Amino acid sequence: MTDPAAPIRVLVVDDQALVREGLSLIAGSDPGIEVVGTADDGRAGLEAALRLRPDVVLMDVRMPGMDGIEATAKLLARPAEAAEIRVLALTTYDSEDFAVRMLAAGASGFLLKDAPGEELVRAIRTVHLGDAVLDPRMTRQLVDRLTAGGRTAPIDEQRAAALDAQLASLTERERDVLEHLVRGASNARIAAALHLAEVTVKAHVGRILDKLDVPDRIHVVIWAYESGHLRPGE
Repeated sequence: MTDPAAPIRVLVVDDQALVREGLSLIAGSDPGIEVVGTADDGRAGLEAALRLRPDVVLMDVRMPGMDGIEATAKLLARPAEAAEIRVLALTTYDSEDFAVRMLAAGASGFLLKDAPGEELVRAIRTVHLGDAVLDPRMTRQLVDRLTAGGRTAPIDEQRAAALDAQLASLTERERDVLEHLVRGASNARIAAALHLAEVTVKAHVGRILDKLDVPDRIHVVIWAYESGHLRPGE
């Protein structure tokens, strides 16, 4: 069993040396995080992750040879070795395509490289705890793209009815929280926007996850895309 007092062990995978060094310095500056290794491409990152068994891998998306998407998929397809490893994708490319593909590969989060250092540290801690992170800027782009014109893709009547029933099960306040949640807002930001205590928002989020039958915040966003109930500007 993992020692809760032990530092979070992080592996940094990026093809640019300066970026690797910068990410390592930022992450390692937190006393609760230990950078245990670096790698310069997806293949080396995969090998290092299987050897070092870090808690969190900071994975660049676009790299020569094996990219971060393929490396993430191959790593997380090996549950015997990687069951406890979480992948946080990092990129300078603010394209929703990369976010969708990384999430489909099993990444627990997606952050742009120009995010402030404290946001990177917070994201590492968040995914280590089993929650998910999606840069709010990426969330807005995904919403704009995938909810344009209604549901994301044709679904059968039974599935549509199930989605409608899940939405109907939410209270009015839970719907308020959901509208902010699906746009990538943190609990603190939701609390400020709705004039609620952060602990109250956390409780609402937990009930939303249960009622929508999804494991984390990212899948709440995916649920909203599929259902077509939430659109930009609503």
